[in-house]
Amino acid sequence: MSKLVINSYDDFAQYTGKELGTSEYHKITQEQINKFAEATLDFQWIHVDEERAKEESPFKSTISHGYLNLSILPYLWSQIIEVNNLKMTVNYGIEKLRFMQAVKVNDEIRLKAKLKSLVNLRGVAKAEIEVVMEIKDNKKPALEANVVFLYHFN
Repeated sequence: MSKLVINSYDDFAQYTGKELGTSEYHKITQEQINKFAEATLDFQWIHVDEERAKEESPFKSTISHGYLNLSILPYLWSQIIEVNNLKMTVNYGIEKLRFMQAVKVNDEIRLKAKLKSLVNLRGVAKAEIEVVMEIKDNKKPALEANVVFLYHFN
């Protein structure tokens, strides 16, 4: 898989309205879920109690935190695109975020991205990216959102 390489605002602008690519799959493990629970102090049983989840959860297993899935987005995004000649990148916002489907332990997720818009704000590129986080072998995605990044090109 090759990354899309962007070296300037003009490079980026040519992809407006187009698919940017798809990441590799990433497996969500119980260890990762447990570490996220520790980091966020969210120990709800549906995430961390494997035995109870097998018995009581409609999913019959533990599930990933929705915000864990969201937090993996930058990692998956970095597999799709490489933006060069930057002073910095800023996470500006997330719009229309919807958690669509639970991600069960050991599910594999990947990110598909499309450049919805690119605006030049006095030298700063404001990129709105439509993202869909897919779950392997599942028709319904884990989440959909429009993420907004500010790219400060040199």
